[in-house]
Amino acid sequence: MYGRLILQALLYALVAAGLISFSAGPAYTYMDPGLALVKLSFSHAGQRKEDCRKLTPEEIAALPPNMRRPESCGRERVPLRVELDLDGNPLLRADLPPSGLAGDGVGTVYRRFPVAPGRHEFVARLRDSRRNEGFDYERSAVVELAPQQNLAIDFQPDAGGFLFVNGDAVTEAP
Repeated sequence: MYGRLILQALLYALVAAGLISFSAGPAYTYMDPGLALVKLSFSHAGQRKEDCRKLTPEEIAALPPNMRRPESCGRERVPLRVELDLDGNPLLRADLPPSGLAGDGVGTVYRRFPVAPGRHEFVARLRDSRRNEGFDYERSAVVELAPQQNLAIDFQPDAGGFLFVNGDAVTEAP
């Protein structure tokens, strides 16, 4: 009987030793210590694919009372076109489709780019309209990055477009 208890205690000790050894190693490196990290992350809805149409008085009257409105608007939105350049070289070129079953939601991007530390010029562009060429928003910034530093690039249309957030500071266009 004591033999079984000793074997069970030995088994528990081996399992505990294995857990302890795996909790201390192998070491995980989140990011190369010699690089900085650029994160582009935002959600934004593009323009509607079609213009809203004014309803005639007859069309409004034909609607149930709780559904009466002066115009009819389609739900579907255009895809977003986003570009990010680093020192004149493309980091990202992407078309972001609208989310949702009806294609009426936001387009979302979250991308991480490890870059060498130092002084860099970033150019971010976004098209959220029905135009075929050009961009509706464009902003550039020159940022000094240290090793293991994070630069977040956000998009806020109310703030004028792209924001380059480097620590607690928001970098404005040169």
